[in-house]
Parts: sequence; C-alpha cells; structure tokens
Amino acid sequence: MNTVLELEHVTRRFGAVTALDDVSLGVEHGELVGLLGPNGAGKTTLLSLVSGLRKPDSGTVRLFGGDPRSAASRIGLGTTPQETGLPATLTVGEVVDLVGGHYPDPMSRAEVLGRFGMTDLVKRQTGGLSGGQKRRLAVALALVGRPRLVLLDEPTTGLDVEARHILWQALRDYHADGATVVLTSHYLEEVEALAERVVVVGGGRILADDTLQAVIGLVGLRRVLLTLPASSLLDPGALPGAHTAQADDHAGGRRWTVLAEDADTFVRALVGTEEPFADLEVRGASLEEAFLALTERGGAAGADPGATDRSRRDDDVEEALR
Repeated sequence: MNTVLELEHVTRRFGAVTALDDVSLGVEHGELVGLLGPNGAGKTTLLSLVSGLRKPDSGTVRLFGGDPRSAASRIGLGTTPQETGLPATLTVGEVVDLVGGHYPDPMSRAEVLGRFGMTDLVKRQTGGLSGGQKRRLAVALALVGRPRLVLLDEPTTGLDVEARHILWQALRDYHADGATVVLTSHYLEEVEALAERVVVVGGGRILADDTLQAVIGLVGLRRVLLTLPASSLLDPGALPGAHTAQADDHAGGRRWTVLAEDADTFVRALVGTEEPFADLEVRGASLEEAFLALTERGGAAGADPGATDRSRRDDDVEEALR
C-alpha cells in the first residue's frame, strides 16, 4: 500500500464557517510534503482530520487505509501540533521514556535526544526548558515511536537559527530512512530547505500541488533588479510586463526589485524609456514570491479556527491562476 493518507471530497464546518470544502488530497509513502497557506487557510484543520482529532462532516479520510480515529491506524503516526503540553516535573529523559513506552519498537532515549541535539538536557525538568527547547522536544517525541508518517504543524516556531537547522537535519535524516513527512510552515525558507512536494492553499482551494520548482514555475514570475538615479521619477512597476515593484535607497541611486510576468517585455520597455539605469539583473522568483503571487491571484481568504481550504485537483489549477 503506497498511499499513507488520503482525503476524498472532505468537508468540515465550524458553525456557519466552512473550513474545508470538498477537499481531495493524497500523500504517498516516502514523500516529504510542505503545506503552505496564509493564516487561517485550514492547514491545521486538515492535519487534525488526518490524525483523528476531528472527523469530517462529509467525505472520507484514510490513514494507512483505515479510519484515523482507530488506534490501530494511528500506531504508525507521529505528530506535533502547534501547541504541546509537557509534564513540568518530569525530566526530558523521563518524558521520552514515557512516550516511547506506548510503542512496540521505540527509539532509545539516547538515540532520539542525539538526533535533536538535546543529550545535555536529559536530566532537566521540562518545566525549566526554554520555549525553543520545549518545541524541539515536542518534535523529538513525534519520532520516538519510529512512525511511518510524521505530521508537523509549524514545527520550528520559537526556535533560533541554529536549533532550526538541527531540527531540519533530523527531519531530513528521518525521511531518508524511509518515513513520510508532512509539515506546515510559515517559514517559506523551511519548505524550500525540506520539501520535495509543495501544496499551496489559498482562496478556498488548492492553488498548486507539485514539486518545489514546478510551483515556482506556475506563476512564471521573474525577479528583475536594477538601479535608477535618485532623481529619476520613473516607476518601473508601471511598465509593461511588470507585476509589482519595490524600491530601496541605494548608494548611487535607488535599487528596484521588480517581479515581472514577462521579463523580456519589461526590459524592452525599460530601455525604451531612455532612463539611465544600471546593474540590471534577471533571476527566477523565490518560493515566497511565487507563494504570494499564487495566493494573490487566487484571492486568498481566511476563516476559521483553521479556516477556508477548498481543494481542486490538477486540472483546475490553471483556472485558479487566471
């Protein structure tokens, strides 16, 4: 069985608000999927259905082919929600042993803490940990049972740069061992660093579901950098081919960053103005720029405790982008 989680025409409402509306999504064994979307896009609601914490109003959710609310289905699942409560008087080592005791073949205390750089904290009470240390421990606990599927909701919230990179490497290593990982994140560089497949949610539907580079390519944006004299009144964002433009003060003039839908048309128009520009560069758009453009064009709308999240399959993506 290659499909580890599947949602088919799933709808979930919170009172008058429809958080998930006819959502269909599948994740195969061994994938590392990044789920992106604006605040209140329904990502957390989706993960709560897969983990069995909530049930859909209609449609079907399957975890390893079974009902997520069944303990037998969840035995292969590890998860870290956005907020995790830890018993304050237990030490880090004791908490690892407690959670590991619920699984048939858990990692040892030394292995799981070593993966996350927490060996020196083994005797520290969890109540004395910093917020970032608690977050690292919460993610470590998601892996202690050697789950086949890991669901991580904003896994690096509150972590400093060094701790974030330690966690990234631990997740890469665990995925390389054959596990499936699904994570949500507002750190777009995190998805760039980890994900092989990206699902972008906005405007009440899935706007894109593809490889990282394909998602960036969907919007077809290019980043054009140029410098204009400080005295210039030209607005590059008003030229043909431009999507948006932003300026920063720069030694010798103003440095413009233009997101261009048609970089060739934009550059020809720029040359036609006869403005004395300099330092022209044309690059591909970043994931952040692609994400913002996708949600802007799709009309990103939020809603609930987890909010609006309507899914269209691949044949609807182009329509959503128009």
